[in-house]
Amino acid sequence: MKISIMEWENQTSSSDFILTGIFSHTPTHMFLFSLVLGIFTVALLANTIMVLLIYQDTQLHTPMYLLLSQLSLMDLMLICTTVPKMAYNYLSGRPSISVAECEAQIFFYVSLFGAECFLLAVMAYDRYVAICYPLQYHNLMNWKICGVMVASSWTLGSFDGIVDVATTLSFSYCGSREIAQFFCDVPALLTLSCSDTSTFETLVFICCVLMLLFPLLLIVISYTRVIMAVIRMSSQEGRHKAFTTCTSHLLVVGMYYAAAMFIYMRPTSNRSPTQDKMVSSFYTILTPMLNPLIYSFRNKDVAKAFSKVLGKGKPRKSIG
Repeated sequence: MKISIMEWENQTSSSDFILTGIFSHTPTHMFLFSLVLGIFTVALLANTIMVLLIYQDTQLHTPMYLLLSQLSLMDLMLICTTVPKMAYNYLSGRPSISVAECEAQIFFYVSLFGAECFLLAVMAYDRYVAICYPLQYHNLMNWKICGVMVASSWTLGSFDGIVDVATTLSFSYCGSREIAQFFCDVPALLTLSCSDTSTFETLVFICCVLMLLFPLLLIVISYTRVIMAVIRMSSQEGRHKAFTTCTSHLLVVGMYYAAAMFIYMRPTSNRSPTQDKMVSSFYTILTPMLNPLIYSFRNKDVAKAFSKVLGKGKPRKSIG
């Protein structure tokens, strides 16, 4: 027998939070839950394969594929931060989350979200250098520079995660502890606080400008120059390949940043829990599945490396 959220709130520890989730136990929602589990499985497999494939194949040991492997690793960790807990709560009928679990979710979610924002800007810069300055690519985007950029993305994201955890959970929560989300999200948590959160909300907005708008500006500048360079290409095949790459990258960037700005750059007073849940599920569940499919598996070098691995696994025919 499933326990309602109100009943569970009366039974659970007073320090725990309650996650309302996004699914009820109607046939339609059970189907949607199964769909989410399917998406999670595809994202888990696709991103794991990408990380292992790039690590294993020496032909893919280039700065561009190092960035792709980091993107897959971030997506893998991001979807594992939210979906397993959501699935456990839904299947067990126990929607509570402890303070420690909430802290962990906020840290990993915010850190990975921030790191991916910066990494997407680094990837745009990488394509800009590769297409606009191909002869200088190995000097402008060597292993040392690439490594520093990747490490900086992880460091800046982690710093933001630490600040958010320390500040958010220092507030008092004296009313309802029911979070209108399927994971511990900062904006949803702030609405429950009886402390003055206006200063922190201003800080979050400033951080979003730095972590969303600034990288997005770099991406737009990089791809504008790339498109201008592509138009001047004499080779039709090269022009088609570059346009295909840019289109797929811009598709991912557009979906990711649009959803993120919708969630984090609106005042708390203007929020709709239903809208926030839908948009959050888009970039925390759907995007991690789409990224390896759009960025990587459409790539000829990745497809070739994957075919090589599959070929090694096939039993050899005996002669004679």
